[in-house]
Amino acid sequence: MARSLCPGARLRKPCCLQCDKYKTGVIDGPACNSLCVTETLYFGKCLSTKPSNQMYLGIWDNLPGVVKCQMEQKLHLDFGTELEPRKEIVLFDKPTRGTTVQKFKEMVYSLFKAKLGDQGNLSELVNLILTVADGDKDGQVSLGEAKSAWALLQLNEFLLMVILQDKEHTPKLMGFCGDLYVTESVEYTSLYGLSLPWVIELFIPSGFRRSMDQLFTPSWPRKAKIAIGLLEFVEDVFHGPYGNFLMCDTSARTLGYNSRYDLKMLDMRKIVPETNLKELIKDRHCESDLDCVYGTDCRTSCDQSTMRCTSEVIQPNLAKACQLLKDYLLRGAPSEIREELEKQLYSCIALKVTAHQMEMEHSLILNNLKTLLWKKISYTNDS
Repeated sequence: MARSLCPGARLRKPCCLQCDKYKTGVIDGPACNSLCVTETLYFGKCLSTKPSNQMYLGIWDNLPGVVKCQMEQKLHLDFGTELEPRKEIVLFDKPTRGTTVQKFKEMVYSLFKAKLGDQGNLSELVNLILTVADGDKDGQVSLGEAKSAWALLQLNEFLLMVILQDKEHTPKLMGFCGDLYVTESVEYTSLYGLSLPWVIELFIPSGFRRSMDQLFTPSWPRKAKIAIGLLEFVEDVFHGPYGNFLMCDTSARTLGYNSRYDLKMLDMRKIVPETNLKELIKDRHCESDLDCVYGTDCRTSCDQSTMRCTSEVIQPNLAKACQLLKDYLLRGAPSEIREELEKQLYSCIALKVTAHQMEMEHSLILNNLKTLLWKKISYTNDS
């Protein structure tokens, strides 16, 4: 029997573990009171694409949002296997009572160094995290707030959301309680207008699915604006202030957009720090390149002489984004730019991380694509 996509939906509060911990003083956060006491945080439509990913449309104090909660153990990079069942004893065990703010800052710094590498400005990021952790804005981080923040920092999506909090295409963080967090609402929750449960997706041939997708898309100028947003997001995660992040699932279901057709990332769980991924995948035993994949899109190669995975990801983020956008943009493209657009998209898809002067080529292709699209829609109402 297939597992429910939202097993928690049977419950009055799908993420009820948070309330048990909140009421016993273990965790705290700005969403806890609304979730557990006043009950003004409501769970609506299930957006989960897999049972391990709990995501809902919700309303918090009359504001629409997206609610995410961890029904699974904290995210770690295990290749090709399901995450282990959640172990709540592990999840909220740090920091311990008696931990000073300085000690907590050192814990966070060490975590960031392991995830992001030895960046020179990690101390600034630590201070930013403490500001976020202070949910009630009283100038102090309580033990409950620190436990919530520590649990959330194990999740790459939450870390990236904090790092990119001022960027247009990253949903704004509204609040949290334990490892549950609420982000701003995203009106359209797929790049295409048709979203199907993963169980049904399994039985639909990929070619037929692509044909279905193309029938449920906005007008071409609006698609162009959404595409520009994705290209801008690629810029945001490419050598940002705290290193490079790799997009390891560039599928349509991870992207959304608002009523103004501004792209909003809906699911960033498979966007991971490059340093972190390289450290975990290098020297992994392999028989072929198929053993050296994380998510669906982060691939390295298998060194047949040592039977170990190499650490260099083959395809850059931009190439994967262009692969996703190719059919999306070419269908219905104005005839006067179609040939040039197709040429640029294929040049983009051909990008390799190992190519000579890849960064210069990356910037040139990205800017050319954005310019071509903007010039075509800049005088329309969709710009």
